[in-house]
Amino acid sequence: MRRYLIFIVLCWPLWACAQKTQKTQEAQEQQDWIAYRDAYRQMIWFEKYGKPKQFLQNHFRIRPREKGASTDGLRLSLHSKNIHQSLTLDALGRAVFPFSKAAYDDNAELTLNRNASQFRSGAWVSIVTRADGVYAATDLRTACEQMLAYLQYAGAAAGKACVGVQFSYPRSDAAEVVFQTAGGASTALVVREGPAFPDDVQSGFRVVAYRFAAYPENGRIVSSSAPLAIAALLE
Repeated sequence: MRRYLIFIVLCWPLWACAQKTQKTQEAQEQQDWIAYRDAYRQMIWFEKYGKPKQFLQNHFRIRPREKGASTDGLRLSLHSKNIHQSLTLDALGRAVFPFSKAAYDDNAELTLNRNASQFRSGAWVSIVTRADGVYAATDLRTACEQMLAYLQYAGAAAGKACVGVQFSYPRSDAAEVVFQTAGGASTALVVREGPAFPDDVQSGFRVVAYRFAAYPENGRIVSSSAPLAIAALLE
């Protein structure tokens, strides 16, 4: 009996902690808002990252949890006692994050015009796109390596390697993507349908994968229109 009581005394704090964590997670899944302070802590990682990142950009992103969930008309807003701001979402659910001491001090809320539990939210790093659609092959390789280094710094992508990048476009965009060698020869890259980023549940975008091993190291990628996003392919 004494051993049983000792076991209960020793295990109770661990059980209580586990229960508290589980309840917190359940509450977060059910709430209809996102704590600005939590979002700030995620976003500040990239800002403080001191290694090369000139080819990378960081957004706050909203993305569906379930396949088939619609993002049409989805709106994100920042609210506090003194701040009421609408944050523009692009076609992939990304917004420029407003770093605000006032919002942090006020414990502001990021709200959606939908049930927030239906979406994932957080920092989202991607490769910078160019308006002219021209990318040096060496720059894309460097961008992928910068992405890999940052993700590993953030505790992800362990054991992964850069194998290429992926360009994504709206389904209605008939963009063509070609690889041009230093000598001027061009090869069209294959276009298929899929998600803009490898881990997304939403598909329906026109995507083009540029795999480094399939092409010479020197050359350039030319896109006839600006892509929605460029994702690193890590395998």
